[in-house]
Amino acid sequence: MTSDQPDPEWLLRPNDQKIAYFCDQNTTKNTRKKPTGTVWLGGFKSDMTGTKASSLANWARATDHDYTRFDYFAHGQSSGRFIDGTISRWLGDALSILDQVASGPQVLVGSSMGAWVALLAALARPAQVKGLILIAPAADFTEKLMWDSFDADVRETLQREGVYRQPSEYDDEPYEISYPLIEDGRKHLLLDGEIALDLPVRILQGMADPDVPWHHAMRLVECLTSTDVSVALTKQGDHRLSEPDDLRRLTDTLDQLLADLES
Repeated sequence: MTSDQPDPEWLLRPNDQKIAYFCDQNTTKNTRKKPTGTVWLGGFKSDMTGTKASSLANWARATDHDYTRFDYFAHGQSSGRFIDGTISRWLGDALSILDQVASGPQVLVGSSMGAWVALLAALARPAQVKGLILIAPAADFTEKLMWDSFDADVRETLQREGVYRQPSEYDDEPYEISYPLIEDGRKHLLLDGEIALDLPVRILQGMADPDVPWHHAMRLVECLTSTDVSVALTKQGDHRLSEPDDLRRLTDTLDQLLADLES
């Protein structure tokens, strides 16, 4: 967190947990303000001060749009132990943000795990969620990208000890993957059937992504019932998609989607 970053606000959650968030609301009273806000949903072990989330904050200030970002349970500045996190818990955080903080219609921008949470939130709040932008969407990642790829030793470790410490190139410390995370993820799997969403979906995906292969994103496209779905593939794009061209593509996509929604 940079030194000039203001202190976050706090949303109380069950069992005395606290979710940190920023909600930037447009104070300009001109008639060009678009009523649809934007909510950022970050990835696994990421936080709301990362490059993409901060870039969208700058975009929102420059364009007079409402913008909400938050840290899930056990991420960033929010309370909790990471090993106790599950998809159900993080989805609950996102729904609480939609219900109590981000008023009115919203476009959800989800990165990696956040894309899965965004899809689940859109299914749970169809009247409020008007569009999705999904970056390297890791739908069903606990099953399709973790469990299915784990060898027998890792699976046995998870079942015996309840946790597997997975090395990560994004963090000095290994990721603590808990067996309850895997089991809970099975309650929210989307890629084995239709995803009944009737809203515009924009997907940004790197073809050089080692964590979420581009064909995983195409499987998501096949499952979506919406006919308003487009995919932008970047041949050399990695998982982060945080280079200047990637960030420009993200804000351009958001600008166009909001314009389409308000037309």
